[in-house]
Amino acid sequence: MEHVFSIDPVRFLSDLHHLRSFGATGTGVVRPAFSEIDVASREWLASRMEAAGLTPHMDPAGNLFGLAEGPSLLIGSHSDTQPEGGWLDGALGVIMGLEIARAAREAGGPAISCVSFQDEEGRYGALTGSDIWAGKTTLAEADSLRSIDGETFAEGRKAVAHMAGEFVDPGQFTGFVECHIEQGPVLDTAKEAVGVVTSIVGARQVQVTVRGQQNHAGTTPMALRKDAFQGVVRIATMLNDRLRNLVTPQTVWTIGHVRVSPNASSIVPGEAVFTIQWRDGDNDRLERMEKVITSILVEVASGTGLKIEAERLRHDILPKPMDSAIHDALAKAAGQVAPGKWRSMPSGALHDASNVSHLMPVGMLFVPSIRGISHSFDEDTAEDDLATGLMVLARAAAELAPKG
Repeated sequence: MEHVFSIDPVRFLSDLHHLRSFGATGTGVVRPAFSEIDVASREWLASRMEAAGLTPHMDPAGNLFGLAEGPSLLIGSHSDTQPEGGWLDGALGVIMGLEIARAAREAGGPAISCVSFQDEEGRYGALTGSDIWAGKTTLAEADSLRSIDGETFAEGRKAVAHMAGEFVDPGQFTGFVECHIEQGPVLDTAKEAVGVVTSIVGARQVQVTVRGQQNHAGTTPMALRKDAFQGVVRIATMLNDRLRNLVTPQTVWTIGHVRVSPNASSIVPGEAVFTIQWRDGDNDRLERMEKVITSILVEVASGTGLKIEAERLRHDILPKPMDSAIHDALAKAAGQVAPGKWRSMPSGALHDASNVSHLMPVGMLFVPSIRGISHSFDEDTAEDDLATGLMVLARAAAELAPKG
């Protein structure tokens, strides 16, 4: 099927830059879920959906849909940001969905709807809006989640009560496609314009508490110390050594948060709390990594006399392969629009598509991130690459969407 409707890159970029104005801070954007500026941006998005001939509909979780009549292909992402976020993360996929749905409607078909999911960035949880819509978490369970400032999800969503209605039936969608910046350096380094995603990695995360003996830093001999932070250092060193022969170049693990108590220069730390997160596209490898991590914690505890406990922070996120038909349609379109400048690749970051895959076939498209930067005010993508991604996604959507 050839590309049967004409998109407008100028209109697309205009809407994308206007969305950027909601919470603009320097070169970045600050637009946390359910904040006053987030609500204003969703009101604006709803008005743009309506002007495009779509029916705007927000569900109780704050997910905002622009609905076509009858069965349709769903395209979108999220429009909330990190506390200090980039202007494209999520917003790109939302405005691509809006432009492609609008252009398809102007051409009399095919049927395409769009969506902006809520709290993908995890002010309250992680991928919260799509998690609720996919049925992985109930609204009642989500309502008890708290942001770092103590506000619950239930309190936060009161800000959109004037817009919210019932949940949208996922059965009306034939599939979901999400375009996103890569958030990594692969495409930019290779000078390629498009990445067609093969799978979204799985992730596991534990919080480890190491308890030793708080004591005087000047009078406690090294051989007699039970230094909790030294336990953390030993664990981190052993992780790198023991995982080396188990992982692939795409596997990652991170100690991303450490809290030492009492956090004073003249006191041997009595307690340290830290997180270990690991990601890979193979669930069996994630399981084997967990066994290695568990064995390290046991070994360090027995060898040092420290008390070490690990607690799961959230449910496991399983690796999600993309639907083969959607992948092939995106690959075909990429070959037509950007011949020799695209690749198939996994996603090392989590996305709403991972949750939506529980409901319907899904696919993802990447455009380059300049210098691989994301979750930063420095995040950016060349406008030519944004337009190329739009053209690829529109061409694939013309093939994938119901023709009526």
